[in-house]
Amino acid sequence: MPVTGEYDARTMNALLEGEARPTTWLVRIPADFARGPFFDIPRGLNEQAKLPALTYRNLLEKLAERFHTTPETLLSINPSGTKTGAGTVVRVPAIGNQPVADIEGDERGWGQTLANLGVAKDQPQADHLVVDKSEGLLKVYDAQSKLIAQFPVTTGSQHDPLPMGEWTIRGVSRNPDFHYNPDLFWDASSKDQKAMLRPGPNGPVGVVWIDLSKEHYGIHGTPEPQTIGRTESHGCIRLTNWDAVRLAQMVRSGVKATFQA
Repeated sequence: MPVTGEYDARTMNALLEGEARPTTWLVRIPADFARGPFFDIPRGLNEQAKLPALTYRNLLEKLAERFHTTPETLLSINPSGTKTGAGTVVRVPAIGNQPVADIEGDERGWGQTLANLGVAKDQPQADHLVVDKSEGLLKVYDAQSKLIAQFPVTTGSQHDPLPMGEWTIRGVSRNPDFHYNPDLFWDASSKDQKAMLRPGPNGPVGVVWIDLSKEHYGIHGTPEPQTIGRTESHGCIRLTNWDAVRLAQMVRSGVKATFQA
């Protein structure tokens, strides 16, 4: 179709062509999904290091990430007083189920993580990425330079600006431990000590770390999806956990990444 910039009848018909799909639906929360465990997550990273895992804080937060939204949105689309628990029925965005993926040597439960976030194991494969700071977007292209995915991101800050230029993905760590070094954080407390934090969606890098050829920099998830595109980061590229795991299934070592203003 020619680009006109106008939302006319022809454009509307093209967008609505085919079977209409719902935007929300009702689900009954399974007992296994509701079981947890859940932990209160302290603010300090040294305190977080004392936890056996950086899980969801509660079932509402877990349910929100499963359906690619926030707890506040779930509360807004359900009747006042709606409770969450095993067997209860709630309205959620229409994000379909994914089976627990069978992955050889999956010692970190990545197949379960994909299912918990409603993300398919099989994704189109990336040839290169472009992170655009002004647009607040990470764009994924195939070998023919066709755009195959696009994600909102948070990129850098005044203290840790996005490193412009050409970089390369060195590897992907799924459900990673986080090795906290306060020397690398300008806002770390003088009392902080080096520590190792266990994996989980509420860890500092969420559920995945995509390592870059720029030392100490990566593309990763976040414990606070509502901040994506709204707050600054420590120089890295942050996505929601559900977008980060999808991207992790699209990339591999050697994929090029261009960071531009």
